[in-house]
Amino acid sequence: MKRAAAATVFGCASVLLSYPGETFGDDLAAVADAIAGLPAGTARNRLAAARAWFAALSPLEAAGLYVDTFDLRRGTNLYLTYYRHGDTRERGMALTALVDAYRTAGYRVAPGELPDFLPALLELAAAHPAGAAVLGEHRMALDALRVSLEQGDSRYAPVVAAVADALPGPSRADREALRRYRSQGPPSERVGLEPFAPPEVLGQGAQR
Repeated sequence: MKRAAAATVFGCASVLLSYPGETFGDDLAAVADAIAGLPAGTARNRLAAARAWFAALSPLEAAGLYVDTFDLRRGTNLYLTYYRHGDTRERGMALTALVDAYRTAGYRVAPGELPDFLPALLELAAAHPAGAAVLGEHRMALDALRVSLEQGDSRYAPVVAAVADALPGPSRADREALRRYRSQGPPSERVGLEPFAPPEVLGQGAQR
């Protein structure tokens, strides 16, 4: 997929995977306009179907669906480093590396947000090629999230699948890591280590 089209897919997916706030209706209208500019294909069809379904929900219904899908289930959370590293020291190191990737691209992580939050990474990927490269590095996590959403027949699954459509295919290592995750889950939390992120990462979407 060409860079411009991929950037549009990432931008649309960022909106559709974000918490539906007060501007949700306007955001969905903007997504519809952006989708109309995409070339015909699977990614466009997936995004259009998801946007239409969400547009039929009330704001309260949309918010409840989001919380139930992403906030209450570890297997479908939106923090990509969790899928490979769980709550371990390695995850903290991966988060720190992501902060550096944002900085290299000329962006910073929004206060209170972790750098592996998928909507923020998608926003970065829509704005800068480095963001797409970062997404590609987390292909296994995207595929793990997609599979879990598909198994639950979630309306969010086509959105994540559209993102995968816009990226290069998974490597052999990605496929093996996904197989391992599906059979074993993420690494277990290790005693004496703080989960999720070190202090220097916590309290930091992509902002210029």
